[in-house]
Amino acid sequence: MSTPGPPEGTPGGALHRARPPGPRSAAAAGPAAAARALQRGQGTGRPAAPGPAHRGARAVGAAAVAVASPAPRGRGRAGAHRPVPALRAAGPAHSPSRTEKEGGSPVTAPEQTLPRYPFSTDGDRLSPRLDEMRARCPVARVATNGGDEAWLVTGHREARTVLRDPRFARSQVAAEHSPVQDSPIFAPELLDALEYLRRAGLYEEVRRALGPDLPDLPEEWLAGEARAALAELPGPGGGRADLQPAFAARLAGRAMCRLLGLPAADLPRLAAWADTDLTMGLPTEAVHANWRGLRDHLMARMAPFADGERPPGAGLLPRLAAANAAGPADPEGATGPNGAAGATARALTREQLANVLGVVFVAGYEDLASFLGVAAFHLLGRPDALDELRTCPESAHGHVEEALRFSVVLGNALARIATEETELAGVRLSPGEMVLVSTDAANHDPSAFPEPHRYIPERRPNPHLRFGHGPHYCPGAHLTRVVSRVAFTELARVPGLRLAVPPEQVGWVPDRMAIMPAALPVHRRA
Repeated sequence: MSTPGPPEGTPGGALHRARPPGPRSAAAAGPAAAARALQRGQGTGRPAAPGPAHRGARAVGAAAVAVASPAPRGRGRAGAHRPVPALRAAGPAHSPSRTEKEGGSPVTAPEQTLPRYPFSTDGDRLSPRLDEMRARCPVARVATNGGDEAWLVTGHREARTVLRDPRFARSQVAAEHSPVQDSPIFAPELLDALEYLRRAGLYEEVRRALGPDLPDLPEEWLAGEARAALAELPGPGGGRADLQPAFAARLAGRAMCRLLGLPAADLPRLAAWADTDLTMGLPTEAVHANWRGLRDHLMARMAPFADGERPPGAGLLPRLAAANAAGPADPEGATGPNGAAGATARALTREQLANVLGVVFVAGYEDLASFLGVAAFHLLGRPDALDELRTCPESAHGHVEEALRFSVVLGNALARIATEETELAGVRLSPGEMVLVSTDAANHDPSAFPEPHRYIPERRPNPHLRFGHGPHYCPGAHLTRVVSRVAFTELARVPGLRLAVPPEQVGWVPDRMAIMPAALPVHRRA
């Protein structure tokens, strides 16, 4: 799960996308109409210029995502818009000037056109182009969804370096003159939600909620929810069911509603807002209108507790709303940047807190729904894995860790900005350049994982980067592991459950930051 900050390693940590503006009529009609217009081929052209304050990535949420001249936009599969060029893997990099970004003559020659990243939003396997790039050089030039240049990191060692080294700053991704990964963010607290919680003295409450005990999500409750969803599947010989909405999205959504203290009846609307938020290629105006709908809904749910009503005890939303309204118990006890002590705590506005809670829901729901769907796809194609999970429940840990490594779930990449001149894998990087880390590619690096394209649940050690690495390691990692272990164990207990179509016929939702099956048809053999 990606949580505030946005947390890293999972799709949420990367919820940053390109926003080619669509026709005004489509954007004005709302996100759904805008999406339909884009699917009809409308809305191509240059991206809208981001506003002066918060550029670059949209943040919602575990694992973040996207990869010099501005490129024309078309609608289609990720990565299909640009020709494959000869890669520039070494030498001084060119950072387009502001004039170039606004339409001046590009320095990059046409014959050096860069590949458009991401290359694919399919989850059945890692894009072969990422393996090819890593084999040539684990740090190579690409074009982002926002039309700028970036360095794409595909090697495991190099990815760990970027994610832990303070010379590669996440906080600079939204700076005015930084390259654009996808599109402008709606509000600064979406990019750095954890820091806003720290400043308000609210971080410890979130840390407890996501800690080892998971007080809002007892394991018995999770197991009951998983069993209830699976019990509704048709029996042997009873036809097909779609496991993605019936199990993966349902368990993810109900878990996040309970974590936040939201009524389960809210889930259809919450899921629709989250799904729109994670769709790449929608107009910025439609994305922001969609987010305002989610934010305003959460503000309405917060209002009674912000106005003095006693929180019921369960759920982050009522507890955070009440604590924020009461003000910090120790105004001098907040943590400042990077967790430094001694800052003065300040309450968040209701809009800010609702935005942060929106980050928590969207990141957690989408990351869990994505990972559970992709992992189920792989498990259902491996009856021996399901047999082992059923007969040897203690093997679940190894299966969860290997599925976290093996599954391709991050539709883009984790973004950083180089803050000083440095070298990475023999490539010179200049201050201000964007660096994108593909954790999916790093998790398939043969130098770190022998036979990386084989699913090996006994793999030890398994130093995958699904939750990031270093100071921004995803605080929702424990939650994801617990929910996944329960889901895998209960899934394996359903006798005869198999994919109802060949694996190659499973479709994938296009242009998603959190990769997800379009449908996961299953049946039970007699």
